[in-house]
Amino acid sequence: MATFISNSPAETEAIGRRFAEDVDTGSILALKGDLGSGKTMFVKGIVAGLGSRAEVTSPTFTILHEYRAGRSPVYHFDFFRLEDRQSVARLDLDDYLFGDGVSVIEWADRFPEFIPQHARWILFEVKSENQRAITFQGTTDKERRLPSRRGKRDGWETVTP
Repeated sequence: MATFISNSPAETEAIGRRFAEDVDTGSILALKGDLGSGKTMFVKGIVAGLGSRAEVTSPTFTILHEYRAGRSPVYHFDFFRLEDRQSVARLDLDDYLFGDGVSVIEWADRFPEFIPQHARWILFEVKSENQRAITFQGTTDKERRLPSRRGKRDGWETVTP
């Protein structure tokens, strides 16, 4: 597990962009965090880091946004407004989760039984008006080095090894 401190929305997006370098087709990212904790900003970085110039917005009301440009399609889900298991089951998640792209699920903790075991859980915590803690669970050695590859001038802090 590794936790990074972001001091602005731009830094949160940059962390997502950098993380995308190690994301492959078939990756599933399960995001957990309160409203306004930086989940969508992180996804903006993921999408940009995969080479897409798409305008990323929260799929809160549409449940799913697809971003097809870039080296791999991104399927961006938001479980916030889903009310029950049947609503999730109707999404036919397997077509996306085991398909040709990267799946990113905001509010994944609402229905964890639908999240495959190999998914990467990323937790977002509001520390102050602009500061966020972003914790990668089950982090690989590559991801632990993420801030050091960017350099100190970018303002990221690693708070756990």
